[in-house]
Amino acid sequence: MENRYDAVIVGGGILGTFHAFHAMEMGLKVCLVEKDAYPKGATTQNFGQVVPSGMNSKWQQFGRESLRIYKEIQSQFDISIRQNGSVYLASNEEEEQLLVELRAINNSNDYTSKMLTKNECLDRYPGLRKDYVKAGLFFPEEVTVEPRIMIHRLQEFLSTRKEMEIKMGFPVIGCERNGEWVKVDGATGESLWAKKVIICNGSDFKNLYPEVFAESDLEVSKLQMMQTKPQGNYELNGSILTGWSIRRYEAFYECPSFASIKNNEPEDSLQKQWGVHILFKQATDGSVILGDSHQYADANKIEDLGYDLDMDIDHFMVEEAKKIMDLPTYEIQRRWYGMYSQCKTSDIFQKTIDGHIHIVTGIGGKGMTGSAGFSKKNIATIFNTQKINL
Repeated sequence: MENRYDAVIVGGGILGTFHAFHAMEMGLKVCLVEKDAYPKGATTQNFGQVVPSGMNSKWQQFGRESLRIYKEIQSQFDISIRQNGSVYLASNEEEEQLLVELRAINNSNDYTSKMLTKNECLDRYPGLRKDYVKAGLFFPEEVTVEPRIMIHRLQEFLSTRKEMEIKMGFPVIGCERNGEWVKVDGATGESLWAKKVIICNGSDFKNLYPEVFAESDLEVSKLQMMQTKPQGNYELNGSILTGWSIRRYEAFYECPSFASIKNNEPEDSLQKQWGVHILFKQATDGSVILGDSHQYADANKIEDLGYDLDMDIDHFMVEEAKKIMDLPTYEIQRRWYGMYSQCKTSDIFQKTIDGHIHIVTGIGGKGMTGSAGFSKKNIATIFNTQKINL
Protein backbone atom coordinates (compact mmCIF):
# COMPACT_ATOMS: atom_id res chain seq x y z
CA MET A 1 0.00 0.00 0.00
CA GLU A 2 1.33 3.42 -0.97
CA ASN A 3 2.85 5.50 1.84
CA ARG A 4 2.65 2.58 4.28
CA TYR A 5 5.84 1.15 5.74
CA ASP A 6 7.19 -1.17 8.36
CA ALA A 7 9.39 1.70 9.52
CA VAL A 8 9.65 5.43 8.96
CA ILE A 9 12.96 6.84 10.19
CA VAL A 10 12.89 10.55 10.99
CA GLY A 11 16.30 12.17 10.66
CA GLY A 12 18.85 11.70 7.88
CA GLY A 13 22.00 11.98 9.98
CA ILE A 14 24.33 9.06 10.64
CA LEU A 15 22.20 7.59 13.45
CA GLY A 16 18.95 7.73 11.51
CA THR A 17 20.50 6.54 8.26
CA PHE A 18 22.00 3.45 9.87
CA HIS A 19 18.71 2.64 11.61
CA ALA A 20 17.16 2.74 8.14
CA PHE A 21 19.98 0.63 6.69
CA HIS A 22 19.60 -2.14 9.27
CA ALA A 23 15.82 -2.12 9.00
CA MET A 24 16.18 -2.74 5.27
CA GLU A 25 18.74 -5.47 5.94
CA MET A 26 16.01 -7.20 7.97
CA GLY A 27 13.78 -7.17 4.89
CA LEU A 28 11.50 -4.41 6.12
CA LYS A 29 9.86 -1.74 3.99
CA VAL A 30 11.53 1.50 5.05
CA CYS A 31 11.25 5.22 4.37
CA LEU A 32 13.95 7.63 5.59
CA VAL A 33 12.87 11.28 5.89
CA GLU A 34 15.03 14.35 6.49
CA LYS A 35 13.73 17.86 7.16
CA ASP A 36 16.46 19.63 5.15
CA ALA A 37 17.47 19.31 1.51
CA TYR A 38 20.45 17.27 2.73
CA PRO A 39 21.92 16.32 6.12
CA LYS A 40 23.94 19.18 7.57
CA GLY A 41 24.10 18.58 11.31
CA ALA A 42 26.77 16.96 13.47
CA THR A 43 27.15 14.14 10.92
CA THR A 44 28.82 16.57 8.49
CA GLN A 45 30.47 18.85 11.06
CA ASN A 46 32.96 16.49 12.68
CA PHE A 47 36.49 15.16 12.16
CA GLY A 48 35.49 11.98 10.39
CA GLN A 49 37.37 9.74 12.79
CA VAL A 50 36.06 6.23 13.48
CA VAL A 51 37.89 5.35 16.69
CA PRO A 52 36.49 2.45 18.75
CA SER A 53 39.78 2.69 20.66
CA GLY A 54 38.47 5.80 22.42
CA MET A 55 35.25 4.15 23.63
CA ASN A 56 34.51 2.35 26.87
CA SER A 57 34.18 -1.43 26.67
CA LYS A 58 30.44 -1.37 25.88
CA TRP A 59 30.70 1.15 23.05
CA GLN A 60 33.93 -0.27 21.71
CA GLN A 61 31.95 -3.35 20.73
CA PHE A 62 29.48 -1.17 18.83
CA GLY A 63 32.39 0.71 17.26
CA ARG A 64 34.11 -2.47 16.12
CA GLU A 65 30.88 -3.65 14.52
CA SER A 66 30.68 -0.21 12.86
CA LEU A 67 34.15 -0.75 11.40
CA ARG A 68 33.01 -4.04 9.89
CA ILE A 69 29.89 -2.41 8.43
CA TYR A 70 31.77 0.57 7.01
CA LYS A 71 34.33 -1.67 5.35
CA GLU A 72 31.67 -3.96 3.92
CA ILE A 73 29.79 -1.04 2.37
CA GLN A 74 33.04 0.49 1.08
CA SER A 75 33.81 -2.79 -0.72
CA GLN A 76 30.59 -2.30 -2.69
CA PHE A 77 30.36 1.49 -3.02
CA ASP A 78 32.84 4.29 -2.33
CA ILE A 79 31.64 6.14 0.77
CA SER A 80 35.11 7.66 1.45
CA ILE A 81 36.35 5.07 3.98
CA ARG A 82 40.16 4.94 4.36
CA GLN A 83 41.74 2.34 6.62
CA ASN A 84 44.80 4.24 7.80
CA GLY A 85 44.69 3.65 11.53
CA SER A 86 44.60 5.85 14.62
CA VAL A 87 47.40 6.81 16.98
CA TYR A 88 47.41 8.28 20.49
CA LEU A 89 50.54 10.29 21.24
CA ALA A 90 51.76 10.53 24.84
CA SER A 91 53.66 13.67 25.81
CA ASN A 92 54.82 12.55 29.26
CA GLU A 93 55.22 9.53 31.51
CA GLU A 94 51.68 9.73 32.90
CA GLU A 95 50.12 9.60 29.44
CA GLU A 96 52.51 6.84 28.38
CA GLN A 97 51.41 4.81 31.43
CA LEU A 98 47.79 5.19 30.35
CA LEU A 99 48.69 3.94 26.88
CA VAL A 100 50.37 0.87 28.35
CA GLU A 101 47.31 0.18 30.49
CA LEU A 102 44.90 0.69 27.57
CA ARG A 103 46.92 -1.71 25.44
CA ALA A 104 46.57 -4.35 28.18
CA ILE A 105 42.80 -3.79 28.22
CA ASN A 106 42.64 -4.10 24.43
CA ASN A 107 44.69 -7.29 24.53
CA SER A 108 42.10 -8.79 26.88
CA ASN A 109 39.33 -7.58 24.53
CA ASP A 110 41.14 -9.05 21.49
CA TYR A 111 41.36 -5.61 19.84
CA THR A 112 44.62 -5.09 17.96
CA SER A 113 46.92 -2.28 19.07
CA LYS A 114 50.66 -1.69 19.00
CA MET A 115 52.90 0.43 21.21
CA LEU A 116 55.20 2.75 19.28
CA THR A 117 58.47 4.11 20.59
CA LYS A 118 59.31 7.78 20.34
CA ASN A 119 61.46 7.16 17.25
CA GLU A 120 58.78 5.02 15.61
CA CYS A 121 56.28 7.86 16.11
CA LEU A 122 58.70 10.40 14.63
CA ASP A 123 59.36 8.15 11.62
CA ARG A 124 55.67 7.43 11.00
CA TYR A 125 54.31 10.97 11.41
CA PRO A 126 56.35 13.65 9.62
CA GLY A 127 56.37 17.00 11.37
CA LEU A 128 55.74 15.49 14.80
CA ARG A 129 57.85 17.43 17.28
CA LYS A 130 60.46 15.38 19.10
CA ASP A 131 60.16 17.65 22.14
CA TYR A 132 56.47 16.65 22.42
CA VAL A 133 56.14 12.93 21.82
CA LYS A 134 57.29 10.25 24.25
CA ALA A 135 55.43 7.18 22.93
CA GLY A 136 52.37 6.19 20.92
CA LEU A 137 49.65 3.55 20.74
CA PHE A 138 48.55 2.60 17.22
CA PHE A 139 45.25 0.97 16.17
CA PRO A 140 45.63 -0.37 12.61
CA GLU A 141 42.00 -1.41 12.05
CA GLU A 142 40.51 2.05 12.48
CA VAL A 143 39.35 4.23 9.60
CA THR A 144 38.70 7.80 8.61
CA VAL A 145 35.85 9.19 6.54
CA GLU A 146 35.22 12.49 4.80
CA PRO A 147 32.28 13.80 6.86
CA ARG A 148 31.01 16.26 4.25
CA ILE A 149 30.92 13.46 1.68
CA MET A 150 30.24 10.18 3.48
CA ILE A 151 26.59 10.56 4.50
CA HIS A 152 25.58 11.68 0.99
CA ARG A 153 27.33 8.72 -0.62
CA LEU A 154 25.89 6.33 1.95
CA GLN A 155 22.38 7.56 1.15
CA GLU A 156 23.12 7.34 -2.57
CA PHE A 157 24.16 3.72 -2.00
CA LEU A 158 20.94 3.02 -0.10
CA SER A 159 18.69 4.65 -2.68
CA THR A 160 20.38 3.27 -5.84
CA ARG A 161 21.69 -0.12 -4.73
CA LYS A 162 19.21 -0.98 -1.98
CA GLU A 163 16.24 0.92 -3.48
CA MET A 164 15.42 2.58 -0.17
CA GLU A 165 12.86 5.35 -0.32
CA ILE A 166 14.43 8.57 0.96
CA LYS A 167 12.51 11.83 1.22
CA MET A 168 14.62 14.98 1.64
CA GLY A 169 13.02 18.31 2.46
CA PHE A 170 10.37 16.53 4.51
CA PRO A 171 9.98 18.31 7.87
CA VAL A 172 7.83 16.20 10.18
CA ILE A 173 5.33 18.34 12.07
CA GLY A 174 3.25 15.59 13.63
CA CYS A 175 3.69 11.99 14.69
CA GLU A 176 0.82 10.21 16.39
CA ARG A 177 -0.34 6.65 16.87
CA ASN A 178 -3.64 5.81 15.22
CA GLY A 179 -4.67 2.27 16.09
CA GLU A 180 -2.05 -0.18 14.84
CA TRP A 181 -0.38 2.49 12.75
CA VAL A 182 1.57 5.67 13.37
CA LYS A 183 0.66 8.65 11.19
CA VAL A 184 3.64 10.84 10.24
CA ASP A 185 2.61 14.27 8.93
CA GLY A 186 4.96 16.32 6.80
CA ALA A 187 4.94 20.11 6.49
CA THR A 188 4.23 19.69 2.76
CA GLY A 189 0.85 18.10 3.50
CA GLU A 190 1.98 14.57 2.68
CA SER A 191 1.42 11.89 5.31
CA LEU A 192 3.14 8.55 5.81
CA TRP A 193 1.96 5.56 7.80
CA ALA A 194 4.22 3.18 9.68
CA LYS A 195 4.10 0.27 12.06
CA LYS A 196 7.10 1.78 13.83
CA VAL A 197 8.57 5.27 13.76
CA ILE A 198 12.12 5.91 14.91
CA ILE A 199 13.00 9.54 15.57
CA CYS A 200 16.73 10.35 15.39
CA ASN A 201 16.47 14.10 15.80
CA GLY A 202 20.04 15.03 16.71
CA SER A 203 19.81 18.33 18.59
CA ASP A 204 16.47 19.46 17.13
CA PHE A 205 14.30 19.57 20.25
CA LYS A 206 11.59 22.06 19.26
CA ASN A 207 9.50 20.34 16.58
CA LEU A 208 8.55 16.88 17.86
CA TYR A 209 7.79 16.11 21.51
CA PRO A 210 9.44 19.25 22.94
CA GLU A 211 7.98 18.47 26.37
CA VAL A 212 9.89 15.18 26.44
CA PHE A 213 13.21 16.88 25.80
CA ALA A 214 12.49 19.75 28.19
CA GLU A 215 12.18 17.21 31.02
CA SER A 216 15.26 15.21 29.98
CA ASP A 217 18.89 15.54 31.02
CA LEU A 218 19.98 16.16 27.43
CA GLU A 219 22.55 18.84 26.78
CA VAL A 220 24.18 20.18 23.63
CA SER A 221 27.89 20.49 23.01
CA LYS A 222 29.26 23.16 20.67
CA LEU A 223 32.59 22.23 19.10
CA GLN A 224 34.90 24.56 17.17
CA MET A 225 37.04 23.09 14.40
CA MET A 226 39.11 24.45 11.54
CA GLN A 227 40.79 23.29 8.36
CA THR A 228 44.13 24.37 6.98
CA LYS A 229 44.89 25.00 3.35
CA PRO A 230 46.24 21.94 1.48
CA GLN A 231 49.68 20.92 2.71
CA GLY A 232 51.32 20.27 -0.67
CA ASN A 233 53.26 17.01 -0.78
CA TYR A 234 53.00 16.52 2.97
CA GLU A 235 51.20 13.34 4.06
CA LEU A 236 49.82 12.64 7.54
CA ASN A 237 48.15 9.24 7.69
CA GLY A 238 45.21 8.39 9.89
CA SER A 239 43.71 9.98 12.98
CA ILE A 240 46.20 11.72 15.27
CA LEU A 241 45.01 11.98 18.87
CA THR A 242 47.21 13.62 21.47
CA GLY A 243 47.84 13.78 25.20
CA TRP A 244 44.71 15.77 25.95
CA SER A 245 42.65 13.14 24.10
CA ILE A 246 44.24 10.50 26.32
CA ARG A 247 43.03 12.46 29.34
CA ARG A 248 39.52 12.94 27.90
CA TYR A 249 38.37 9.80 26.06
CA GLU A 250 36.21 7.30 27.92
CA ALA A 251 38.40 4.30 27.09
CA PHE A 252 41.07 5.65 29.42
CA TYR A 253 38.61 5.95 32.31
CA GLU A 254 38.93 2.17 32.63
CA CYS A 255 42.72 2.35 33.09
CA PRO A 256 43.91 1.76 36.68
CA SER A 257 45.97 4.98 36.79
CA PHE A 258 43.36 7.28 35.26
CA ALA A 259 41.68 8.60 38.41
CA SER A 260 44.91 9.63 40.12
CA ILE A 261 46.29 11.26 36.97
CA LYS A 262 43.03 13.12 36.33
CA ASN A 263 42.93 14.41 39.90
CA ASN A 264 46.33 16.04 39.44
CA GLU A 265 45.21 18.24 36.54
CA PRO A 266 44.78 21.99 37.13
CA GLU A 267 41.15 23.08 37.20
CA ASP A 268 41.61 26.67 35.99
CA SER A 269 43.41 26.12 32.67
CA LEU A 270 42.07 27.41 29.35
CA GLN A 271 42.14 23.83 28.12
CA LYS A 272 39.70 22.88 30.91
CA GLN A 273 37.61 26.02 30.50
CA TRP A 274 37.04 25.43 26.81
CA GLY A 275 37.13 21.62 26.82
CA VAL A 276 39.96 21.52 24.30
CA HIS A 277 41.77 18.43 23.11
CA ILE A 278 44.01 18.61 20.06
CA LEU A 279 43.31 16.29 17.11
CA PHE A 280 44.71 16.20 13.58
CA LYS A 281 43.27 14.49 10.54
CA GLN A 282 44.30 15.03 6.93
CA ALA A 283 41.51 15.27 4.37
CA THR A 284 41.75 13.83 0.86
CA ASP A 285 42.63 17.26 -0.60
CA GLY A 286 45.75 17.44 1.59
CA SER A 287 44.34 19.94 4.08
CA VAL A 288 44.44 19.14 7.80
CA ILE A 289 41.41 19.38 10.09
CA LEU A 290 42.32 20.35 13.63
CA GLY A 291 40.57 21.19 16.87
CA ASP A 292 38.44 20.85 18.90
CA SER A 293 36.70 22.55 21.83
CA HIS A 294 33.57 21.74 23.87
CA GLN A 295 31.08 24.18 25.39
CA TYR A 296 27.78 22.98 26.87
CA ALA A 297 24.19 24.12 27.38
CA ASP A 298 21.00 22.33 28.43
CA ALA A 299 18.73 21.14 25.62
CA ASN A 300 16.20 23.92 26.26
CA LYS A 301 18.90 26.62 26.31
CA ILE A 302 20.80 25.92 23.09
CA GLU A 303 20.74 29.62 22.21
CA ASP A 304 23.02 30.28 25.19
CA LEU A 305 25.87 28.78 23.17
CA GLY A 306 25.62 31.64 20.68
CA TYR A 307 26.07 31.68 16.95
CA ASP A 308 29.63 32.96 16.77
CA LEU A 309 33.06 31.40 16.56
CA ASP A 310 35.23 32.44 19.50
CA MET A 311 38.52 33.42 17.90
CA ASP A 312 40.34 33.22 21.24
CA ILE A 313 39.52 29.50 21.31
CA ASP A 314 40.71 29.01 17.73
CA HIS A 315 43.92 30.91 18.39
CA PHE A 316 44.57 28.84 21.52
CA MET A 317 44.05 25.58 19.62
CA VAL A 318 46.38 26.59 16.79
CA GLU A 319 49.13 27.62 19.19
CA GLU A 320 48.80 24.35 21.10
CA ALA A 321 48.78 22.36 17.84
CA LYS A 322 52.05 24.02 16.82
CA LYS A 323 53.64 22.60 19.98
CA ILE A 324 52.80 19.10 18.72
CA MET A 325 53.10 19.15 14.92
CA ASP A 326 55.18 21.25 12.54
CA LEU A 327 52.85 21.38 9.55
CA PRO A 328 54.05 23.00 6.32
CA THR A 329 51.32 25.60 6.81
CA TYR A 330 48.91 26.59 9.55
CA GLU A 331 47.10 28.98 7.23
CA ILE A 332 43.40 28.35 7.82
CA GLN A 333 40.95 28.14 4.91
CA ARG A 334 37.78 27.22 6.82
CA ARG A 335 36.42 27.51 10.37
CA TRP A 336 33.12 26.19 11.70
CA TYR A 337 31.34 24.82 14.71
CA GLY A 338 29.25 21.72 15.08
CA MET A 339 26.67 20.78 17.68
CA TYR A 340 25.74 17.40 19.03
CA SER A 341 23.47 16.31 21.85
CA GLN A 342 24.36 14.00 24.70
CA CYS A 343 22.98 12.91 28.07
CA LYS A 344 24.47 13.99 31.37
CA THR A 345 23.77 10.71 33.15
CA SER A 346 23.54 8.03 30.43
CA ASP A 347 25.29 7.11 27.20
CA ILE A 348 22.33 7.70 24.84
CA PHE A 349 18.75 9.02 25.08
CA GLN A 350 15.95 6.57 24.29
CA LYS A 351 12.23 6.88 24.96
CA THR A 352 9.28 4.93 23.58
CA ILE A 353 5.92 6.68 23.13
CA ASP A 354 2.66 4.75 22.69
CA GLY A 355 4.61 1.54 22.09
CA HIS A 356 5.38 2.31 18.42
CA ILE A 357 7.27 5.62 18.41
CA HIS A 358 10.91 5.34 19.42
CA ILE A 359 13.08 8.41 20.08
CA VAL A 360 16.81 7.75 19.80
CA THR A 361 19.22 10.66 20.16
CA GLY A 362 21.90 12.10 22.42
CA ILE A 363 24.64 9.76 21.18
CA GLY A 364 27.14 12.55 21.79
CA GLY A 365 30.59 12.36 20.21
CA LYS A 366 30.14 8.64 19.58
CA GLY A 367 27.98 9.13 16.48
CA MET A 368 30.43 8.56 13.65
CA THR A 369 32.07 5.64 15.45
CA GLY A 370 29.17 3.96 17.19
CA SER A 371 26.02 4.58 15.15
CA ALA A 372 26.35 1.76 12.64
CA GLY A 373 26.92 -0.90 15.28
CA PHE A 374 24.45 0.45 17.84
CA SER A 375 21.69 0.85 15.25
CA LYS A 376 22.00 -2.79 14.25
CA LYS A 377 21.30 -3.93 17.79
CA ASN A 378 18.59 -1.33 18.37
CA ILE A 379 16.67 -2.21 15.22
CA ALA A 380 16.77 -5.88 16.19
CA THR A 381 15.38 -4.93 19.61
CA ILE A 382 12.61 -2.73 18.23
CA PHE A 383 11.55 -5.26 15.56
CA ASN A 384 11.58 -8.42 17.63
CA THR A 385 9.23 -10.21 15.19
CA GLN A 386 9.39 -11.24 11.55
CA LYS A 387 8.49 -8.90 8.70
CA ILE A 388 5.06 -7.34 9.09
CA ASN A 389 2.49 -7.91 6.34
CA LEU A 390 1.23 -4.60 5.02
